[in-house]
Amino acid sequence: MTTSVRRLPGWAKAVAAFVLVLAVLFAGIRLAVLPGIKDLFGTETHDRSGPALLKSIQDMSRYDAASGNFQVVVDLDKDAKFLPDAIRGTRTLYVGAGTVDAYVDLGRLGERDVTVDADRTSATIRLPHARLGRPALDPDHSYAVSKQRGLLDRLGDLFSDNPNSEQAVQKLAVRHIGDAAKSSGLTARAESNTTGMLQGLLRSLGFQEVHLSYGTAG
Repeated sequence: MTTSVRRLPGWAKAVAAFVLVLAVLFAGIRLAVLPGIKDLFGTETHDRSGPALLKSIQDMSRYDAASGNFQVVVDLDKDAKFLPDAIRGTRTLYVGAGTVDAYVDLGRLGERDVTVDADRTSATIRLPHARLGRPALDPDHSYAVSKQRGLLDRLGDLFSDNPNSEQAVQKLAVRHIGDAAKSSGLTARAESNTTGMLQGLLRSLGFQEVHLSYGTAG
């Protein structure tokens, strides 16, 4: 009795060979061989940037009265329909650290917002409510904990000018930090600090009574 061996068609052999090449590529060639070649020839870094150009100057009239430091863990998962994550999809775990300033805009004060008595011993000032500045992400303390990418995403990185871009998770981190600042009581702290600063300043100028309130100024 003889057993017949079924041979794979030519197209199946080609697909198998292609998958094998990809598996070898992402198993270690890119991570092990290429760094070795770079170390063999050596690298040098040259900063050929041009001089910074002054675009504009703005006069600042706000008093930065408080600053909050925040940290958020962003877990961003992008899936593709009808494809498993191993083929197409990314998941990034990112720790974002940043600051948000709270300030009082003294430039919005109008003539009706400041009242001084005749003998200059009492002053009444109505200030605008404190506001939050834009969240500023700290690149020195923000980092990606882990990155998981499908096979097609890894292939795309080979031909991308900006592989492994973290722009999406950075935007999410900034948004979450801004949301956290809104509920942190940072503006209340800024108004309290502004009150203490102005009371100390005006009393050093001879005012015995200083009355401050917050509302709509201007």
